[in-house]
Amino acid sequence: MADIKYDIVEHIAELSKSPKGWTKELNLVSWNGRDPKYDLRDWSPDKTKMGKGVTLTDADLANLKAALEKLNL
Repeated sequence: MADIKYDIVEHIAELSKSPKGWTKELNLVSWNGRDPKYDLRDWSPDKTKMGKGVTLTDADLANLKAALEKLNL
């Protein structure tokens, strides 16, 4: 498997933290030198390991925001 290169361009929010120190974060990440996208996933404390996540375009994030605003939280 080829190495995946990433650069966390902007840290936006930490949503939670596990007892082992892993954090669920929303970041702006450039994957393999491409334009950055919004990214939601778990990260190890030193950011060298990551869990499965989801990447979102600007339009995806706007649609998610609209959907969340409709919820009664």
